[in-house]
Amino acid sequence: MVNRIVTGAHFGLRDWLVQRVTAVVMALYMLALAGVLLWQPSFGYDTWSELFSGNVMRSLSLLFLLSVFYHAWIGVRDIVMDYVKPAGIRLVIHVLVILALLLYTIWSVQILWGL
Repeated sequence: MVNRIVTGAHFGLRDWLVQRVTAVVMALYMLALAGVLLWQPSFGYDTWSELFSGNVMRSLSLLFLLSVFYHAWIGVRDIVMDYVKPAGIRLVIHVLVILALLLYTIWSVQILWGL
C-alpha cells in the first residue's frame, strides 16, 4: 500500500473547474454581446455608448474581464510552473503577472465607470 502524504494539494481540480467556469462566462458574454449588437438597426458610437451607459452592462463587462484575468492567471501560472525550473525566476514571473493583472483590473474599472 502506498502511503501518500498530501500537504494541501488539491491536484488541480479547483483550478480546472475555475477555468471551465470562466470559459463559460466569457462565451456567454460574447454570445450575448453579439446578439445585442446584431439586433441593433444601426451601429455607431451612440449605440455603443448607450449600451454601456447602464450599470448592468458595465457589471457584466467587469465580470467578463475578471473571468479573462483569472483564466489567464491560471494558464500562465501552470505554464510557468511546468517550464520554468529555477524558483527565483518563477517567483519573479509570478509576481510580475499578478501585478499586471491587478493593474488591468484597476484600469478596467476606471474605463467602465469613467473614474
